[in-house]
Amino acid sequence: MAGQPDAFIRITPEQVAFMSANDAQPDQAVLFGDPSKPGMYVIRVKFPPGTHSNPHHHSQDRHVTVIKGIWWMGVGDKLDFKKAVPMKAGSYAFHPAGAVHWDGAGDEEAIVQIIGMGPVDTVQVGAAGEPPGYWPTPKRIQ
Repeated sequence: MAGQPDAFIRITPEQVAFMSANDAQPDQAVLFGDPSKPGMYVIRVKFPPGTHSNPHHHSQDRHVTVIKGIWWMGVGDKLDFKKAVPMKAGSYAFHPAGAVHWDGAGDEEAIVQIIGMGPVDTVQVGAAGEPPGYWPTPKRIQ
Protein backbone atom coordinates (compact mmCIF):
# COMPACT_ATOMS: atom_id res chain seq x y z
CA MET A 1 0.00 0.00 0.00
CA ALA A 2 1.36 3.43 -0.92
CA GLY A 3 2.64 5.49 1.97
CA GLN A 4 3.77 2.58 4.11
CA PRO A 5 7.02 3.36 6.01
CA ASP A 6 8.84 0.37 4.46
CA ALA A 7 8.39 1.92 0.97
CA PHE A 8 10.76 4.78 1.82
CA ILE A 9 14.47 4.69 1.08
CA ARG A 10 16.86 6.64 3.30
CA ILE A 11 20.59 6.65 2.56
CA THR A 12 23.10 8.91 4.28
CA PRO A 13 26.31 9.86 2.41
CA GLU A 14 28.25 7.40 4.59
CA GLN A 15 25.94 4.56 3.56
CA VAL A 16 26.40 5.01 -0.21
CA ALA A 17 28.01 1.76 -1.34
CA PHE A 18 30.30 2.70 -4.23
CA MET A 19 31.49 -0.28 -6.28
CA SER A 20 34.24 -0.47 -8.87
CA ALA A 21 33.50 -2.27 -12.13
CA ASN A 22 37.19 -2.20 -13.11
CA ASP A 23 40.26 0.04 -12.85
CA ALA A 24 39.32 1.91 -16.03
CA GLN A 25 35.92 3.06 -14.69
CA PRO A 26 35.06 5.40 -11.83
CA ASP A 27 33.26 3.92 -8.82
CA GLN A 28 29.48 3.83 -9.04
CA ALA A 29 26.59 3.32 -6.58
CA VAL A 30 23.03 2.45 -7.58
CA LEU A 31 20.66 4.26 -5.22
CA PHE A 32 17.37 3.37 -6.91
CA GLY A 33 16.26 1.12 -9.75
CA ASP A 34 18.62 -0.59 -12.17
CA PRO A 35 20.14 1.16 -15.21
CA SER A 36 20.08 -2.15 -17.12
CA LYS A 37 16.31 -2.64 -16.69
CA PRO A 38 13.22 -0.66 -17.74
CA GLY A 39 12.28 2.17 -15.41
CA MET A 40 13.79 5.12 -13.60
CA TYR A 41 17.16 4.78 -11.91
CA VAL A 42 19.35 6.97 -9.71
CA ILE A 43 23.10 6.40 -9.52
CA ARG A 44 26.10 8.23 -8.09
CA VAL A 45 29.48 8.22 -9.79
CA LYS A 46 32.68 9.03 -7.90
CA PHE A 47 35.63 10.35 -9.90
CA PRO A 48 38.91 10.23 -7.93
CA PRO A 49 41.20 13.23 -8.48
CA GLY A 50 42.57 13.34 -12.02
CA THR A 51 40.30 10.66 -13.52
CA HIS A 52 38.03 11.06 -16.51
CA SER A 53 35.96 9.22 -19.06
CA ASN A 54 36.81 9.16 -22.75
CA PRO A 55 34.31 10.33 -25.42
CA HIS A 56 31.08 8.35 -25.23
CA HIS A 57 27.31 8.67 -25.42
CA HIS A 58 24.31 7.04 -23.78
CA SER A 59 21.24 5.47 -25.37
CA GLN A 60 18.86 7.41 -23.10
CA ASP A 61 18.67 10.97 -21.74
CA ARG A 62 20.45 11.51 -18.41
CA HIS A 63 20.14 14.26 -15.81
CA VAL A 64 23.35 14.98 -13.86
CA THR A 65 23.74 16.94 -10.61
CA VAL A 66 27.15 17.62 -9.11
CA ILE A 67 27.05 16.52 -5.46
CA LYS A 68 30.67 17.10 -4.43
CA GLY A 69 33.73 18.85 -5.82
CA ILE A 70 34.19 20.24 -9.30
CA TRP A 71 33.19 18.00 -12.22
CA TRP A 72 34.70 18.90 -15.57
CA MET A 73 32.57 18.23 -18.66
CA GLY A 74 33.32 18.42 -22.36
CA VAL A 75 31.32 17.65 -25.48
CA GLY A 76 32.22 16.16 -28.83
CA ASP A 77 34.16 13.13 -29.99
CA LYS A 78 37.61 14.68 -29.44
CA LEU A 79 39.05 14.79 -25.93
CA ASP A 80 40.28 18.38 -25.51
CA PHE A 81 40.96 19.26 -21.88
CA LYS A 82 41.20 22.96 -22.72
CA LYS A 83 37.50 22.87 -23.59
CA ALA A 84 36.34 21.20 -20.36
CA VAL A 85 33.75 23.26 -18.48
CA PRO A 86 33.96 23.29 -14.65
CA MET A 87 30.72 22.42 -12.89
CA LYS A 88 30.83 23.06 -9.12
CA ALA A 89 28.71 21.30 -6.49
CA GLY A 90 25.03 22.09 -7.04
CA SER A 91 25.42 22.36 -10.84
CA TYR A 92 23.08 20.51 -13.20
CA ALA A 93 23.71 19.12 -16.70
CA PHE A 94 21.41 17.39 -19.19
CA HIS A 95 22.95 14.74 -21.44
CA PRO A 96 20.62 14.09 -24.38
CA ALA A 97 20.56 10.53 -25.73
CA GLY A 98 23.22 10.04 -28.39
CA ALA A 99 25.13 13.25 -27.54
CA VAL A 100 28.87 12.59 -27.29
CA HIS A 101 30.63 13.90 -24.19
CA TRP A 102 33.44 13.20 -21.72
CA ASP A 103 33.93 14.21 -18.11
CA GLY A 104 35.92 13.79 -14.93
CA ALA A 105 37.60 15.29 -11.87
CA GLY A 106 40.45 17.79 -11.67
CA ASP A 107 42.66 17.96 -8.62
CA GLU A 108 39.89 16.98 -6.20
CA GLU A 109 37.35 14.15 -6.00
CA ALA A 110 34.05 14.81 -7.78
CA ILE A 111 30.76 12.99 -7.18
CA VAL A 112 27.77 13.31 -9.51
CA GLN A 113 24.24 11.95 -9.23
CA ILE A 114 22.62 10.74 -12.44
CA ILE A 115 18.90 10.15 -13.01
CA GLY A 116 17.65 8.42 -16.13
CA MET A 117 15.40 5.78 -17.61
CA GLY A 118 16.66 2.27 -18.22
CA PRO A 119 17.72 0.29 -19.91
CA VAL A 120 20.65 2.51 -20.83
CA ASP A 121 23.77 1.64 -22.78
CA THR A 122 27.07 3.54 -22.86
CA VAL A 123 28.82 3.58 -26.23
CA GLN A 124 32.50 4.57 -26.55
CA VAL A 125 33.18 6.84 -29.52
CA GLY A 126 36.30 7.03 -31.68
CA ALA A 127 39.83 6.73 -30.37
CA ALA A 128 40.17 6.45 -26.62
CA GLY A 129 42.32 9.59 -26.33
CA GLU A 130 44.21 9.83 -23.08
CA PRO A 131 43.92 6.67 -21.00
CA PRO A 132 41.31 6.78 -18.22
CA GLY A 133 42.93 7.94 -15.02
CA TYR A 134 45.01 10.68 -16.64
CA TRP A 135 43.73 14.22 -16.63
CA PRO A 136 46.07 17.16 -16.84
CA THR A 137 45.14 19.80 -14.32
CA PRO A 138 42.14 21.53 -15.90
CA LYS A 139 41.82 25.30 -15.81
CA ARG A 140 40.59 26.71 -12.52
CA ILE A 141 37.14 28.18 -11.97
CA GLN A 142 37.38 31.97 -12.16
